[in-house]
Amino acid sequence: MDEMDQILKEFLVEAFDTLDGLDQELVKLEQQPNDQEIINSIFRKVHTIKGTCGFLEFHKLESVTHVGETLLDGVRAGKIALDQDVTSALLGLIDATRQILGVISTEGNEGEGDYSALVKTLRDLSDRRKGEVSVDAAPAPKVVPYDQIPDHLKEFVTAPATVETPKEPTVMEVTPQQLPEAVAQISEDPKSSAVHDTSLRVDVGLLDQLMNLVGELVLARNQILQFTKGFNDSHVLGASQRLNLITSELQEGVMKTRMQPIGNIWTKFPRIVRDLSKSCGKQVALVMVGKETDLDKTIIEAIKDPLTHIVRNSIDHGIETPEKRTKAGKNPEGTITLRAFHEGGHVIIEISDDGGGLNTERIKQKAIEKGLSTAEKLSRMSEQDIHRLIFAPGFSTAEQITNISGRGVGMDVVRSNIENIGGQVDILSRSGEGSTIKIKIPLTLAIIPALLVSHAKERFAIPQVNLVELVRVQGEAIANHIENVGGTKFYRLRGNLLPLVSLGDQLHLESEEQGDVSEQKINIIVVRADERQFGLVVDHVHDTEEIVVKPLGKQLKDVSVFAGATIMGDGKVALILDVPGIARRAAVLSTNSEGRPARKGEAVTEGDGRVTGEHTSLLVVQAASGVRAAIPLELVQRLEEFPTNSLERAGGRPVVQYRDGILPLVDLREFFNHDAVLSDEELQHVVVFNYGSRQVGFIVQKILDIVQERLVVSSEERRTGTRGAAVIQKLVTEVLDPADIVKRSRPEFEMLSGGNPEAVN
Repeated sequence: MDEMDQILKEFLVEAFDTLDGLDQELVKLEQQPNDQEIINSIFRKVHTIKGTCGFLEFHKLESVTHVGETLLDGVRAGKIALDQDVTSALLGLIDATRQILGVISTEGNEGEGDYSALVKTLRDLSDRRKGEVSVDAAPAPKVVPYDQIPDHLKEFVTAPATVETPKEPTVMEVTPQQLPEAVAQISEDPKSSAVHDTSLRVDVGLLDQLMNLVGELVLARNQILQFTKGFNDSHVLGASQRLNLITSELQEGVMKTRMQPIGNIWTKFPRIVRDLSKSCGKQVALVMVGKETDLDKTIIEAIKDPLTHIVRNSIDHGIETPEKRTKAGKNPEGTITLRAFHEGGHVIIEISDDGGGLNTERIKQKAIEKGLSTAEKLSRMSEQDIHRLIFAPGFSTAEQITNISGRGVGMDVVRSNIENIGGQVDILSRSGEGSTIKIKIPLTLAIIPALLVSHAKERFAIPQVNLVELVRVQGEAIANHIENVGGTKFYRLRGNLLPLVSLGDQLHLESEEQGDVSEQKINIIVVRADERQFGLVVDHVHDTEEIVVKPLGKQLKDVSVFAGATIMGDGKVALILDVPGIARRAAVLSTNSEGRPARKGEAVTEGDGRVTGEHTSLLVVQAASGVRAAIPLELVQRLEEFPTNSLERAGGRPVVQYRDGILPLVDLREFFNHDAVLSDEELQHVVVFNYGSRQVGFIVQKILDIVQERLVVSSEERRTGTRGAAVIQKLVTEVLDPADIVKRSRPEFEMLSGGNPEAVN
């Protein structure tokens, strides 16, 4: 590549970067037309492109940018009012410039494109708005030398700057001992250093190659470290430690070179939203949260087009017209929110709109028309599963084909592109409230710290971002601190109930046999998934280590409990656990999980209201203000926490979407005639029961403890919804009767079952 080709390449890269920023600045200027700083910035950038393309003899591009510069100069001088016509013309200038640059980058010339109409529009706007002859046609002013100006007029004219004769450079004589100090003085002098660009553009392919080499180096480092563990030679150990340090620093540096903030691809969305909303006759505001979230360069390139399509869909299909929004009691201006954040070793991207949501009936109709499903199958599907049909190939609910939508090519491509990089995409929509598309990008090729564990002699890696703490329970403490609630084990950790999940149960591996009770131990890895904590029970916990993550093949991509694989120091493969996937599979998370049937207990109260027999396991809760209550554990199916804003009302009573269905709720505060208004807390505590074959949830103020007590229930203090009162943990506690509470709060359940809760469907 000769010098001219290198100059042209640098010009194209700089120009494209400049144009990406101009799109965003012009949209922002339309909202803040008096912001002189933005106007000056736009003018400078267009002027720079014009000057450089003139130097490179791209005359067509020079003429287009020159007339645009003239219009911008009028805006900058306050002679031309910035309105929608001027902004649209300037955006057209940016598009034309980008198009010409694209032709130059591929063909080496400006192509045959005709931009005379755009030039005429820009020139007409300049001439008409200024009310005078255009700048191009204005006669050149006569220049009079300063020394020929009469003396009585010189006071009104600024004298030209004096041009000094260059001086000889100053020579500083120093001794070798004074040289470091002299260099430091020159470096500290801001005038002595020239302004230069400290960034360097590197080909992405080269970065990919470096990343692969660093990954192999990390694997070799791990093998050497494991090999030298048995050595006592200080020279070998010192060399291995230096190798470890250098490899870690090199790895960190290469990782940083590939990471870019997602805001780099979000910069074009304000322009897209502005143009598309105007063409659709809608008012749309764009909110971006988490622009600083870092992503790998290859991932950013892969998700650019899917995100663009989703944003376009949100405007075209989601946001209603101002008239419809006003009629529905909404703000005439709709909102699209882009949100990105890191969660459990993954990157989550959410695209939300406050539009009308998906039309479930319309989706059903289209699915039947296109043969994607039958009416019988659709009747058995949950609403969310029906909504997921929009990802089917060729699916579209548009009434007519336009340049935006209607051809059925879109959401299926979005899903395939996301899945090609090992990601997942899902949608949640509520009629009249809007839709949210959630993209989850799992671990791909990366180097991460992880905790190594083993179960049934198989090794696994847990990403360190999921770890909270490690707990070991031994001997008699196992029986004292681990409780069984509805078939799920809980560990009492500092007063909180932590659900436990056995890795062996989830992966169908047999745990190692242990000796007598005094020698038994349980290793609990406290992990976090979707902002919920649970304990993962494993046989052995090893050390933390930096691992190279290799994505799984297509045959294993649907296995939700694994996020990838890595090669260990001994050359064997270890699978990387996907903690959120394990949580969903074990039904620890409330969404997308299968429930476990609760154990049905028999009534324990006798005719005299007393409870006899062995100790009874009880769940103690704060049912309402001043109401301490206990519930037999054998009646409890699950303990859940729901965000307050996810609770809805149907028929005037609270409900929540739960496991692809609707869970009816009974607020015990309302039942006991206390304050029925939900608290300001973000989460509501719910105890889930089986009432026949139907599930019902009780909203309680707080879950206090799990105890074992020999109950003596006094029926004299019995009131509606309780079996009476008992002394539990030295405090008077009411023992709830869940069946009576449901019967009085939801009488329709009783009528449907003919008085038999077991027959309720």
